Amino acid sequence: MMRITRRAALGALPVLAAPVALHAQPAWPNRPIRLIVPFTAGGATDVTARVIGEQLSSALGQPVVVENRAGAGGNIGAEVVSKADPDGYTLLMTTIGTAVINQFLYSRMPFKQDDLTAIAMVNLVANGVMVNKDVQAQNLADLIALAKRDPGALNYGTPGNGTSGHLSAEYLKSLAKIDIQHVPFRGTGALIPDLLAGRVQIAVDNLPAYLPHIASGAVRLLAVTSAQRWFSVPQTPTVAESGFPGFEAVAWFGLQAPARTPRPIIDRVAEATLTAIAKPEVQAKLREVGSEPRPLGPEAFQHFIGEETTKWQRVVRESGARLD
Repeated sequence: MMRITRRAALGALPVLAAPVALHAQPAWPNRPIRLIVPFTAGGATDVTARVIGEQLSSALGQPVVVENRAGAGGNIGAEVVSKADPDGYTLLMTTIGTAVINQFLYSRMPFKQDDLTAIAMVNLVANGVMVNKDVQAQNLADLIALAKRDPGALNYGTPGNGTSGHLSAEYLKSLAKIDIQHVPFRGTGALIPDLLAGRVQIAVDNLPAYLPHIASGAVRLLAVTSAQRWFSVPQTPTVAESGFPGFEAVAWFGLQAPARTPRPIIDRVAEATLTAIAKPEVQAKLREVGSEPRPLGPEAFQHFIGEETTKWQRVVRESGARLD
């Protein structure tokens, strides 16, 4: 587990502009800041936003109001931010879907990637391949065998089209050569009750919200999609260990702002974010819900987005997934 210090976190930032650069907007912020979450409450994106939002409120001296604007795999919320005034008062809790995957999935996108600019990466989360407790599968190999015995009979839920859960599952389907039906939900909060009730047999989604149900035995975790075993469930094998070497599909979360937001504001929010992530109590909160802190400043986060774009463009093409 990587130890994150304030010095290391702030090292991810470029040297901030001199304080005089803020003279163009001397009062910023002088009113509440909206932090748009492009998914429903209760999922990993929402939990991350609320942890960071609380820290930003304290650091910036103004309320940071988390606003859930779900739909279209995160595109609705991301569009709101992309079209907002670039004044620092509307930020996006961005995800791998909104920042990378959706542009390759959707034939029509309501915004362009360069309509948004990177502020800071916050954390990352492994996805889990999970089943209802009544599904007769104790591991991933069992599940694949079930799917092959009765093609099309099993269905899997995700928190929405274009999410990392959706693409992780489609990638696995293409490698395993199985036919299971996708059922997209409007967020993790809507998916979990149907998984618990057995209305969907499988879920592929970010781990955090499922940990209590895994602990209770209502949900069985078969594999994680990270390259290595995940710290919160170290007994669970990876998909790579389960017969698919090299498989990795990790979700991640960060902050973006509308393009043309003044650089001094970007730097100030980034500094406040990275300083927060360096705090042991914030790291503990992020890990409590199954995520791993991953602080990156604006340039490093933008570079990371570029690398992920190259990877997921290939994955989407190879999986054949497409949304209209």
